Amino acid sequence: MRKEIWFGLSILVAIVIALFALMPAPADMTNGHIGLLMLALVVVAIMLGFPTAFTLMGMGVMFAWLAFRSQDPDQAVQLTLDLMVQRAYSVMANDVLISIPLFIFMGYLVERANLIERLFKSLHLAMARVPGSLAVATIVTCAVFATATGIVGAVVTLMGLLALPAMLKAGYSTQLSAGCITAGGCLGILIPPSVLLIVYGATAGVSVVKLYAGAFFPGLMLAGLYIGYVLILAKLRPAMAPPLAASERIVALPAYTQAIPDAYGKGAVAGLVRAFKGPRAQGVAGRTLASNLLVALLPALAFAAVMGLSYRIVTAPEAAPTELVEMGAQQDLDSSGAVDAGGLQEPPEEGGLAEPPVEGEAATPAAAVTPAPAAAPAAPAAPVSALDPVAKPAPKAFWITLAVLGAALLVFYLYFSFARLEIFKMLLGSLFPLVILIMAVLG
Repeated sequence: MRKEIWFGLSILVAIVIALFALMPAPADMTNGHIGLLMLALVVVAIMLGFPTAFTLMGMGVMFAWLAFRSQDPDQAVQLTLDLMVQRAYSVMANDVLISIPLFIFMGYLVERANLIERLFKSLHLAMARVPGSLAVATIVTCAVFATATGIVGAVVTLMGLLALPAMLKAGYSTQLSAGCITAGGCLGILIPPSVLLIVYGATAGVSVVKLYAGAFFPGLMLAGLYIGYVLILAKLRPAMAPPLAASERIVALPAYTQAIPDAYGKGAVAGLVRAFKGPRAQGVAGRTLASNLLVALLPALAFAAVMGLSYRIVTAPEAAPTELVEMGAQQDLDSSGAVDAGGLQEPPEEGGLAEPPVEGEAATPAAAVTPAPAAAPAAPAAPVSALDPVAKPAPKAFWITLAVLGAALLVFYLYFSFARLEIFKMLLGSLFPLVILIMAVLG
């Protein structure tokens, strides 16, 4: 008999013996003992091969009936059925749990589109010069796939079928290969969107958004620690993670590159620019050259867009402080002071009602009305340019960052050959759809 079967049977026998040895008599059992007994039987049933969902449901219903029977035998069945219906309805009425089948569907789409295999191959080629490149590519692929699906089992299963044969064929140790796959697959617990965080938030009544925000950076930090460990181990013990052979680093170039002579240099951007006018590039369609040139310039365009947006943010003028005035306070101030010119005033009294004059007496002449002084001319409005906020100068740190990143981009294009252009296109074709899915999920 195989060792795995002996191991499983020994665990089952140990659990059964512990139940008979540690459990009290049935008459002395409390609800706590019943709960421990249920947990032990759930483990035994799952190890025997029963489906997990039906095992949990059946054990829950059976032991709920036992718990209610110990309190009220007459109402035990009714209370158990009521509780089962209430729990089932509460799960169905929870809007947050709708995302779980949608995550499973998204993982199915990613798997059927063959995105993970293409991403693994492109990362494998892109990190060919890095120590332990296959292990690093496995961890990065697991992290990206876990972010896209949030399901640990799917990530471990797919990467085990995809990366484990390649790592063993390349001479990697079995321990390192299995450890990278399992550790990288378990990153789906932390890196959002995570099904475990959704279930925990729905059960504990905690905001799923706050759980995502709290688990995102620890998940990335853990992935970085895994990669750092693999790099150090591959550097100190090369036998566990040997470097790739030169034959495995070869990237097949497309046919249009044959029309570009070697005199144009190995740089992809320079070669594509000169190929528009080259004599041997006449057989290549201009659309092909233009599309490849656009792909090659994407890092520069992204750099320009990010730095331009950052410049607008750091130089944005400060908003003028505005004072909030309580409703009615300004009206009280106006009524206590002088009356504004042009406002509503009481009509003059000479036109109002008055008593008729007594017979035989002369009417009192109306008082002379003094004309109101003319309102002072309004002050000229301030010019519009004076009211416009003045942009702040960019800080010194921005220019230092711009210079450093610009130099790094220049070095990147110096080594950006046609082979690296093909690897970059493979990364875009596999990573860009995953990024769209992740951004759509995280919203």
